Amino acid sequence: MLYYIIVQCLNRLGLTGENISSRRYVGNLTIRKSTIVFLIMLAVSSAGMVFAGDIYKWTDEDGNVHYGDRPTSEVSEEPLAVSSEPTDRSKVQARHEAKAAAIEPAEPTAEELRAQALDREEKCAASKARLQIFLTSRRLYRQDENGERVYLDEDETLAARERVQNQVEEYCTF
Repeated sequence: MLYYIIVQCLNRLGLTGENISSRRYVGNLTIRKSTIVFLIMLAVSSAGMVFAGDIYKWTDEDGNVHYGDRPTSEVSEEPLAVSSEPTDRSKVQARHEAKAAAIEPAEPTAEELRAQALDREEKCAASKARLQIFLTSRRLYRQDENGERVYLDEDETLAARERVQNQVEEYCTF
């Protein structure tokens, strides 16, 4: 009986097809592939409405809170009012923009700018002094984990001087 009703509805809506390459046979009825896809999507989308039901909350003897979709015999059980509504895209966009604005760094105060400038000047002076030592020293060394001097070879010396020169350029140029 249900099959007959579905077939009659499809006939009246004109959803039966004549295109041989895109048809499926159901009994003596030809149905387009797009109609089958539409019916499947309709069934899947309406499945959520069928399963939507009441939600219950209860607390067991140990004080643990539980949630479920079936009522239990617990004394502390209470049904929860769950509601849903469509998403308002403008509200979501406004929340996103507000969150992004809160994350953006604020303009530094004059005191913070002065402290940054002073720190930069100190690092510049230290880097220049270190570079002067690196340029005038005959041999450079570093201390190993035992406190012993390990002299740098020519490549290591050039690399160390280059690193210090980069620090001078970084801290001393405005």
